[in-house]
Amino acid sequence: MRGAVLHAPGDVRVEDRPDPEIIEPTDAIIRLTATCICGSDLWPYRGVEKLDGPAPMGHEYVGVVEEVGSEVRTIRPGQFVVGSFWASDNTCEICRSGYQCACVQRVLMGTIGTQSELARIPLADGTLVATPAMPDADLVPSLLAASDVLGTGWFAAVAAEAGPGKTVVVVGDGAVGLCGVLAARQLGAERVIAMSRHAPRQELARFFGATDIVTERGDEGVERIKELTDGLGAHSVIEAVGTQESMMQAIRSTRPGGHVGFVGVSHDVALPGDELFMSLVHLHGGPAPVRQYLPKLIELICERAIDPGKVFDLTLPLDQAAEGYRAMDERRAVKVLLQP
Repeated sequence: MRGAVLHAPGDVRVEDRPDPEIIEPTDAIIRLTATCICGSDLWPYRGVEKLDGPAPMGHEYVGVVEEVGSEVRTIRPGQFVVGSFWASDNTCEICRSGYQCACVQRVLMGTIGTQSELARIPLADGTLVATPAMPDADLVPSLLAASDVLGTGWFAAVAAEAGPGKTVVVVGDGAVGLCGVLAARQLGAERVIAMSRHAPRQELARFFGATDIVTERGDEGVERIKELTDGLGAHSVIEAVGTQESMMQAIRSTRPGGHVGFVGVSHDVALPGDELFMSLVHLHGGPAPVRQYLPKLIELICERAIDPGKVFDLTLPLDQAAEGYRAMDERRAVKVLLQP
């Protein structure tokens, strides 16, 4: 099969990789209908995360089941499925508490690589969720978004306790932040303030339900949020970047007693204990338990109640993955969909 492999920072190649095979009896093999490039893929692409030799890329995926292992019971060949970027058994005590991302048997799909034509999905019964029927082609991008960025944005909004009567601030205008805007509105937030300097992203944020746009960043951004909230700060803040500046901007934009949901992959973030202590802010986040939300998100998408697939503003053949990485790295694209 063809698959994307990162050989060195800035060096993505689509090359022949071995076809996946059933290894464990709980595995499934799927033929990908669509895959994509994630903002988190840019960390190793830029050399921030170090490589230990060539690495298969990709952890978001939708497709049709081709083969299942002997112990797979709920998934069958021919079904269209969506899976999380964490494979999980969905039965352990941690999974049952809603944190499949910390399953005792979890497998990070990025170690397998799903920017490819085929993929082995471990723990298929717990990881994959089948759609009610073969979806229309125009729903595929939204279903693909559910595999990571929509589920991650949703978790961020839940962690920030977005809901009726709340003012929600979203720090970060990438695909996850934009999906956080969508999630906050779906959860009933009264006001959603998107922090963005980029006109196309601002437009998409408004499409997803943002009521206000703030272009300032850092301390100036915090002051603007305070001005918009009678000096108090927001009830709920979503942090969807993962830098020191974005985390502190999120915390400082939150009112005492408010909640920060942080889902940006943290890089060199250090929290000042004294400031955190005095802020009286709740912090919750981390890698999203996307599997918890997949059934609901698939339902909303198939009912056409939401259209998160709009985060994909560039579609390329899989063989042009290198151009997709360049486009996202240079911020010429919010998120790139790859067609195997």
